[in-house]
Amino acid sequence: MFHKAINRMTLVDFRVGLTAGIINFLGYQFQTMGLMYTTPANNAFLTAIYVVMIPIIMFVFFHKRPEPKTYPAIIICMVGMMFLTGIMDHGVSLHIGDLLTIISALFYALQIVYFSLPATDMNPWVLSFMLGITQGVLGLVDSLIFEHASYAGIDWKAGILPVVILGIFSSFGAQTLQVVGQRFTDATPAGIILMTESMFGSIFSVVFDFEPFTANLLIGGVLIMIALLVMQLDFRKIWQQKRT
Repeated sequence: MFHKAINRMTLVDFRVGLTAGIINFLGYQFQTMGLMYTTPANNAFLTAIYVVMIPIIMFVFFHKRPEPKTYPAIIICMVGMMFLTGIMDHGVSLHIGDLLTIISALFYALQIVYFSLPATDMNPWVLSFMLGITQGVLGLVDSLIFEHASYAGIDWKAGILPVVILGIFSSFGAQTLQVVGQRFTDATPAGIILMTESMFGSIFSVVFDFEPFTANLLIGGVLIMIALLVMQLDFRKIWQQKRT
């Protein structure tokens, strides 16, 4: 799809893209392994803690202090996730799957921070291509090593179309949009925006009748949207305009 940009890829582009691809792959792998040993609600909630890790990573490694409004936005966002995933009702019980999910959240946080670095300010199509090809190659190797014994039991005819759709649109397409979008925003706001994934997942789940509309869905969605507004609005500028 991006052959013109890929043909001009430099060795530096290749190294940057390969690094981003490995971080991306490890995030996916640990999250998937974690889901095998924990509940979907725990997995979704614990994955979302990457939004807390992002400002910590930015401060520890780059000495970049987050804006004061970052803290209430993160707290509001995490409370919203607690409502969306049902953690507010059932609580969190930590198992090996939850530890694997927390590790995946660390890699997702590293990925978002990495995308915001000047080093990744390269052609977004090249970076997106490297993410896709690295994920594909490493995923294939991992599958051949650990999953080949289960191939005989797969209904390929039924499974191939959903996997292709998920791979092209939900993974590669969404990742490309993230790469392009993060050229115009900082890491922490990007992390909070990406947390709306859980909100949209819940909305589509209701739309397609997989689960009923609940008060938790409404409260969680509203809280996440409030957190987004807190991060995006310049309250100092609004206050100054009101005073004048």
